[in-house]
Amino acid sequence: MLEIKKVISNDNPIALELKNKIESHTAQVGVIGLGYVGLPLAVEKGKVGFPVLGFDIDPYKVEKVNAGENYIGDVKDEELKELAEKKILKATTDFSKLADCDVVIICVPTPLTVTRDPDVSYMKSAADEIARNIRPGQIITLESTTYPGTTQEVILPILEKSGLVVGKDFFLAFSPERVDPGNKRFSTKNTSKVVGGVTPYCLEIAYTLYIQTIVNVVPVSSPAAAELTKVFENTYRAVNIALVNEMMLLCDRMGLDVWEVVEAASTKPFGIHTFYPGPGVGGHCIPIDPFYLTWKAREYDFHTRFIELAGEINVEVSYYVVNKVYRALNAQNKSVKDAKIFVLGVAYKKDIEDLRESPALIIMEHLRKEGAVLSYHDPYVSIIEPHGGSTVQLESIALTPEALSAADCVLIITDHSDIDYEEVVKYAPLVVDTRNATKDVKAMREKIYKI
Repeated sequence: MLEIKKVISNDNPIALELKNKIESHTAQVGVIGLGYVGLPLAVEKGKVGFPVLGFDIDPYKVEKVNAGENYIGDVKDEELKELAEKKILKATTDFSKLADCDVVIICVPTPLTVTRDPDVSYMKSAADEIARNIRPGQIITLESTTYPGTTQEVILPILEKSGLVVGKDFFLAFSPERVDPGNKRFSTKNTSKVVGGVTPYCLEIAYTLYIQTIVNVVPVSSPAAAELTKVFENTYRAVNIALVNEMMLLCDRMGLDVWEVVEAASTKPFGIHTFYPGPGVGGHCIPIDPFYLTWKAREYDFHTRFIELAGEINVEVSYYVVNKVYRALNAQNKSVKDAKIFVLGVAYKKDIEDLRESPALIIMEHLRKEGAVLSYHDPYVSIIEPHGGSTVQLESIALTPEALSAADCVLIITDHSDIDYEEVVKYAPLVVDTRNATKDVKAMREKIYKI
């Protein structure tokens, strides 16, 4: 691992002053983007005494932050409220105030276009705002997940239009977010942070910034190395999920229980890292990040066949779930057309409110197109709006015996912990379980179709 070298001295008073401000927690921190990444990071910086100013184009988020009202599950209500009341954390839509910040951290979305190419428009917009207000003595760090080369090929040229010199007048680094929504064990504070700077001065200042609030900071040789680290992490997960999903498809053909096979394999104390099958992949990382890497690889005339195949399999399993519903209904002499399908859980993972890239949206859209009558219950997601190619628009209904018994099929897509699956199986005439949520249900197993 790269050792951080202290290279800043009196020969660069701008860098030295900025580092001293960060170490004394007097540096004004600006965070662009107050979503799942930006708000938790802003709170962590505020908790150790940094004055923090959050920037967002959404007036709703700005109003909420200034009122101390939380809207992110990984942020503690009382911590945000205290920081807002003490005016340690403020928010604004006025990007001209970036000039007041010593530290600017970019935490904006990095989605894909309809053609599965990286959409860096949000990052470019943030960089444009910074460039309009940049001054000597600032460090800019990019946390948005992106392809290797973005910091130096996209962000740096925009900032250099100001005439200021990187590593001398201002400083630039990349440090990928590693937020895992809903994870009770690992938070922003205790998750190791990778950071790469454009110059040695950039790296030292960025390292100094993050070590103030994060237990372990891991320096790497360049922003590109840090960028590739993040997309590799999520590509690793995507490929392994695809492997177990393909095993699920094979087990279905062979009449074997994939859950039994995976659980048995997981007892080996070495040589295996357990992944579980499911209805598809969701969230902002796993369905997206591998495509950033495959897109960049083509620039080098390199085709990431293994990664692209994993993406195909993880999309295919959502169609497999739809087919499983068809087969389950057929076994009851029913058609999917006009069938009442009650979906349990639509968030992309259990016990969170995040709907981004959820496989539930794809599955529900296909079922709706086949004529199914849909309803859903999710204790964390009160409404589904058209999103990501899905035209489904519904409100969550109460999980009652009446709602369960009125359905032709109950489809478990997200296995939230606070749902009583014994009760689900008791009242539902038919259950298709994509998460093995009913594994502990002993009675009426004949009702249950597992993927």
